[in-house]
Amino acid sequence: MTADVEMKEEKTVSQDEINKLTIEDIKDQLKQIEKSVVSKEPRYLSRVLRSLTSTRKKLNVEVLSKLVSLYTQSATKLALVAYFDSNEMETSEAKTDKSEKTEKPNTAPKKSIQLLPEIDSYLHMLCVVYLIDSKSYDKAIQCVDVLAQKLATHNRRTLDPLAATCYFYYGRCYELVDRLKDIRGFLHARLRTSTLRHDVDGQVMMLNLLLRNYIHYNLYDQADKLVSKSVFPESASNNFWARYLYYLGLIKAIQLDYSEAHKHLMNAIRKAPQQVAIGFQQHVHRLAVVVQLLLGEIPDRKTFREPVLKKTLVPYYQLTQAVRTGNLALFGQTVEAHKEKFLNEKTYTLIIRLRHNVIKTGIRMISLSYSRISLNDIASKLGLDSAEDAEFIVSKAIRDGVIEATIDHEQKCVQSKENPDVYSTTDPQHAFHQRISFSLDIYNQSVKAMRYPDKSYNKDIESLEEQREREKQDLEYAKEIAEDEDDFP
Repeated sequence: MTADVEMKEEKTVSQDEINKLTIEDIKDQLKQIEKSVVSKEPRYLSRVLRSLTSTRKKLNVEVLSKLVSLYTQSATKLALVAYFDSNEMETSEAKTDKSEKTEKPNTAPKKSIQLLPEIDSYLHMLCVVYLIDSKSYDKAIQCVDVLAQKLATHNRRTLDPLAATCYFYYGRCYELVDRLKDIRGFLHARLRTSTLRHDVDGQVMMLNLLLRNYIHYNLYDQADKLVSKSVFPESASNNFWARYLYYLGLIKAIQLDYSEAHKHLMNAIRKAPQQVAIGFQQHVHRLAVVVQLLLGEIPDRKTFREPVLKKTLVPYYQLTQAVRTGNLALFGQTVEAHKEKFLNEKTYTLIIRLRHNVIKTGIRMISLSYSRISLNDIASKLGLDSAEDAEFIVSKAIRDGVIEATIDHEQKCVQSKENPDVYSTTDPQHAFHQRISFSLDIYNQSVKAMRYPDKSYNKDIESLEEQREREKQDLEYAKEIAEDEDDFP
């Protein structure tokens, strides 16, 4: 019994120490935010936002009660305290006051931190994040509504990166309660304001949130109109670009533009973080595999062997096997077995379109294997209902150029022609054009992403004429020294 009590005390002490360290870390973050505002250097604020992932894991009522006490306005403090459990808040405040009196009985009154709008918004955002993590979604919506109204009243460039992050959690709160359509008008208004103010962070965030909003309700036409009427800032970070390119790839895939969809998805994979954001990588790869199959291509086998993707791509590997072999029965079994998974991942609509590709692959393999085959045999091999269905499908395959054959309607058979020389067609040209376009696109984006020195860098660099003059003077000086040495007895 005594050992258990000691263990509980040790855990309590360790948690108190963790809370103190967390409070000190957040105080340092507030100082960094203030330094960013004073010096007008956004890198300090960016550093704070990057550490938000680790900070949110340490938030609790005691930490937040201590942070809320840093407010100078009592109205703001009371408004935030109302979102938490009053009993827990009072207990944590009493515990905090007691510890402060025990540690520093004779210290002077604590000086409050200057309440800049950036500090105010950051502390308010931490409260929203804690409410989301504690699954208090109704309170989180109330809290984030107040935060959004507060941000709308400010017009400060130093607040733009932080405001963009706050708007992300604004959209996240409404997404968790399935009320995204309620904020669509507000997001459009903020996008218009951000564009007029040349707020790059706000434009990037609002465009991604609006595209996510439309895609959530399957409004792909509206999403495509938004993309065509807006311009995504080129100076956006790779993380925002990756998400935007993923949305573009999904929209183009739904609209049957598989080539553009595949290009956008490949760029999204390239720009996405490689060591983190595993869920995003898996989702993009799943969609990319389906789009590649719809293009008539077979994904590389090593994609399915990567440790991060191996488990999640198992159903898609089975689909790839069915498409590659033209096995319509295997395709139907795979779709039926993993239907719920495909619906949850929003790839079911695209996968249903693969049935035609499976049939085309099966017909192509039959055409290569048999120079003459009856329609009844084709129907039995493909698992079709009748020879009439096989006749219609083979006719469409011949019209689309999938196979080179003729149909003998009297004898109900298909006569294959000799295999044409692929180099006499334009297929190699199209393949090379696709690869060259992709390489040029990567090159152009790499050039745009390069950083060059400031113009003042060239001030201290001498021109070519000055360099030649200096070398000439050095040579003359060397000759004079050599002559003086020769004259020396």
